[in-house]
Amino acid sequence: MPKVHYENLGLIDYKEAWDYQEKLFRATVDHKIKVRNGESNEPTRNTILFCEHPHVYTLGKSGDKENLLLNDASLAQNNAMYYEINRGGDITYHGPGQLVVYPIFDLDHFFSDIHKYLRFLEESVIQTLKEYNIESGRVDGMTGVWIDGDKPTARKICAIGVKSSRWVTMHGIGFNVNSDLSYFSHIIPCGIQDKAVTSMERELGRKVDMDELSEILKQKIASQFDFTYTN
Repeated sequence: MPKVHYENLGLIDYKEAWDYQEKLFRATVDHKIKVRNGESNEPTRNTILFCEHPHVYTLGKSGDKENLLLNDASLAQNNAMYYEINRGGDITYHGPGQLVVYPIFDLDHFFSDIHKYLRFLEESVIQTLKEYNIESGRVDGMTGVWIDGDKPTARKICAIGVKSSRWVTMHGIGFNVNSDLSYFSHIIPCGIQDKAVTSMERELGRKVDMDELSEILKQKIASQFDFTYTN
């Protein structure tokens, strides 16, 4: 059974967390190359990071900057940062009250299938929401987790965007728990114009304990991928 190192980074600047991801990602890729070249027989390390970010908008490499509806002055007025980054997908928002999860996994420990990987991340969130009696699911052709996905009232509660190289992953999940949803009004989320966003707080009519939610999602991910945590 694979082992995964867990770290909770708390509220952390987006760029600082991105740099840390890149460091872990590059170390894992470099180690895989050494293993394949016969220079090491030690297994690669899998890490999963949980955190929150101050207000920030990030644009994936396939995204369109026109989906950001703020100029530099307006970003400053909203105390928000903006980064163009190296994950897939379009534009999204991160901020306090949103649980962000970054798995830096060597998928050779699990399965070599990026689409299956995305579905497993989605399923982990779907199963977490069930613990709060929130029914959710998928929308065909759209990565992420949705409520009422097949209805005109469809609304997205979790965005997912990843990068992979040599079957090593980075970036991941943006799960709206107690998010300030007004920040989504400044973008066309994920480039999708005809669907709304929501949060657990909005669906339940109350704040959700972030520590409790994090622990549930942490265990759902481990169950879905069939691994155990290690320090």
